[in-house]
Amino acid sequence: MPVAVDAMGGDHGPQVLVEGAILAAKEFGVESILVGDEAILRKALEESGEQGLPIGIKHASQVVEMDEAPSEALRKKKNSTIKVAFELVKEGNASSVVSAGNSGATMASALVTLGRIKGVRPAIATVMPTLKEPVVMIDVGANVDCKPIHLYQFAVMGNVFAREHLKKPNPRIGLLSIGEEDTKGNVQVKKAYDMLVESGLNFVGNVEGREVFKGDVDVIVCDGFVGNICLKLSEGLAESILQMLKQEIEGSLVASMGYALAKKAFKKFRKKVDYAEYGGAPLLGINGIAIICHGRSKARAIKNAIKVANDLSDVNLNLLLERSL
Repeated sequence: MPVAVDAMGGDHGPQVLVEGAILAAKEFGVESILVGDEAILRKALEESGEQGLPIGIKHASQVVEMDEAPSEALRKKKNSTIKVAFELVKEGNASSVVSAGNSGATMASALVTLGRIKGVRPAIATVMPTLKEPVVMIDVGANVDCKPIHLYQFAVMGNVFAREHLKKPNPRIGLLSIGEEDTKGNVQVKKAYDMLVESGLNFVGNVEGREVFKGDVDVIVCDGFVGNICLKLSEGLAESILQMLKQEIEGSLVASMGYALAKKAFKKFRKKVDYAEYGGAPLLGINGIAIICHGRSKARAIKNAIKVANDLSDVNLNLLLERSL
């Protein structure tokens, strides 16, 4: 079943979304449906010169802009690309949704159109690089205010996602806090700690911020306020480090010569910390599969997000989450 792609969202326009769908079809054989202005999308496909690929088009006349309030946009724009994309899933014509558009509108549309798993607070999970293997962080932006039970639910969903997507048979779960001791943290974290101890999950205790990138756990649980700050701080730090290295190399002949010898290592490092390699972040806890991409995503990130959406649909992740919860 095809992946529905919100082809008008994101900072770089529909051309990037079309290119991503083409790459996903050519490299992975994944079928997709581009949702948006049919004339614009058809022209982009024709100009690409690629023929015979499993890429369809579903017309949608409206787009939720990045700065629009989600609730107001969904109320006024009944034919928005994101709404039409989720309707394709609801009708059984698509397996999942990929969007680089307004993330708030994506979450709101998912909840309104598909609904949530009963009794569950949906959360956004993201895959982050570490010194060892990638780690899942959940939640990274869907919920600013959480109760202990929500953190518990995030741990359960992160456990299933890490098991299926990262192929971890028994994921190690860590709770992000200000200290390793079980007495550290606010009331919310302390109560969630007690619940996780009794959960039956492979809970290894609290994880401090400095330990996030060590790779000693497979899932890091936190509320969306803290998680979103961690995610954006990490992205900014990675970009700053690369920029500082570039400045130092360009400012010294000796450093430039050394770079020539270590160029391969630098490229591997850049690839490891590039969010495009991980595609996007799944919204877990809804009755379906949705991948939220960075607004700055280019074709490679969209390609990988489409693959992730297809892979999660193939393993029936939503059913696995519902059973676990």
